[in-house]
Amino acid sequence: MTANNETNSTQSSSTQTTSDTNHSLSIITTTEQLQGQFLRLQALSRTQPILDWATRETHLDNLEMMLSDNQKDIAQAISADFGYRSESETQFAELFPSFAGISHAKKNGKKWMRTRRVGISTLYMPAHNEIQPQPLGVIGIMVPWNYPLYLAIGPMIDALTAGNRIMIKMSEAAPQFAEAFAEAVAHYFSPDMVSVVLGEVDIAEAFSKLPFDHLLYTGSTEVGKKIMAAAAPNLTPVTLELGGKSPVIVLDDVNLEAAVNRVMMGKTLNAGQTCVAPDYVLIQRQHHQRFISLAKEWMQEHYPNIGDNPDYSHIINNQQFKRVQGYLDSLPAEGVHPLTDVESNVETRLMPPLIVTEPDPTSKLMQNEIFAPIVPLMHYETLDEAIDFINARPRPLALYVFGKNDHDIDQVRTRTVSGGVAINEVLLHLLQHDLPFGGVGDSGFGTYHGQAGFERLSHMKPVFVQAKVNGMNLLLPPYGALFKKGMALMLK
Repeated sequence: MTANNETNSTQSSSTQTTSDTNHSLSIITTTEQLQGQFLRLQALSRTQPILDWATRETHLDNLEMMLSDNQKDIAQAISADFGYRSESETQFAELFPSFAGISHAKKNGKKWMRTRRVGISTLYMPAHNEIQPQPLGVIGIMVPWNYPLYLAIGPMIDALTAGNRIMIKMSEAAPQFAEAFAEAVAHYFSPDMVSVVLGEVDIAEAFSKLPFDHLLYTGSTEVGKKIMAAAAPNLTPVTLELGGKSPVIVLDDVNLEAAVNRVMMGKTLNAGQTCVAPDYVLIQRQHHQRFISLAKEWMQEHYPNIGDNPDYSHIINNQQFKRVQGYLDSLPAEGVHPLTDVESNVETRLMPPLIVTEPDPTSKLMQNEIFAPIVPLMHYETLDEAIDFINARPRPLALYVFGKNDHDIDQVRTRTVSGGVAINEVLLHLLQHDLPFGGVGDSGFGTYHGQAGFERLSHMKPVFVQAKVNGMNLLLPPYGALFKKGMALMLK
């Protein structure tokens, strides 16, 4: 995947990477290169700490150009890693939000980076307070395999807008995309700004131990714990975007057809391999059979002939396919409800959607993030019971509620804690650039996207500016009558 010749010829020398030396700095494949390039970027971030808006905007332009020129190759590389992934899904779920995020940053970044005044107590006037955003330095980004483009580009947007330099470790589970992405970055960015790291788990471990100014990891909770432990000796601040079991509460006054429509969309997009996919559904028992019937109708309408449907994606690899199949094999057959006539295919890793009714809460299906097109239906009798079920488990990355009763909806959003909430919708809160995105508890911590991401990857430096004429000398000893009178007033 390379840029076209016309595009390359119009790029400035600061963003071209034509020599073998520069190319080797842009694409890192060994621990020796990793350490050397990190030290290089760290030194540059200390000697050239502030990048003006024109420079930052140019970097965003280059990122946009890279995506625009390589859309087809990006989709093909991702599909190759998955065995098959719909090009339309890549456009909708990865390219579109990437372009939208770049546009949002270009529109607002100059404003975000300005030093701004904030309030000050009247006791200290005529001094004033300011907050001065500054780049942190070198940002490490660790990318997962499920949305390998957007979950690389999203953090890159925030890091570049904040004026940082970047090292980005691609997922070893999506090697064809990783290599294509690295080649593209090498043609559009100087290694003085962005380097891409390829390699297996040993490279990832070495990457996580580098003393970055900030490290952002997206992936599983278990690996997130290891990343945090690796970063701790360097006191590297981390943002962990993890997963977990994102529940859906279906209220008793719901438009069930609308709820099924959105839940099934969220569970079939990328074959359910989405960190904020609806994981399981809490729904009153009288709705179970109709939910299943509506889901079958929905599948027939949206994914007919699913065995060779070009819009339906496959499971990423054999390891993930066998993991999910193992969850199903341990369940009673009467509780498993296929939504199509097509069976799973271990060779192609095609897994048609299924509904599982009333799985044991202690089963692997209900203890682990599913990350596949399986919809467990769990019954509840009262809303309190549904809320208690969620609150008894690790806090989820997302929570969804469907219904019409504003009081009940408010009960759900007020009495539960989750990374984010969507009402009568799924997934789309992730794509709102004016909303921070992140987890809480086991689903992670730290938010990014838009201004939240800019501030996360900046040092928001507090500055106190004393006035040339001020009364601070009145507070110096010896403490006389005027001082004591003033203290008496302030300590009331």
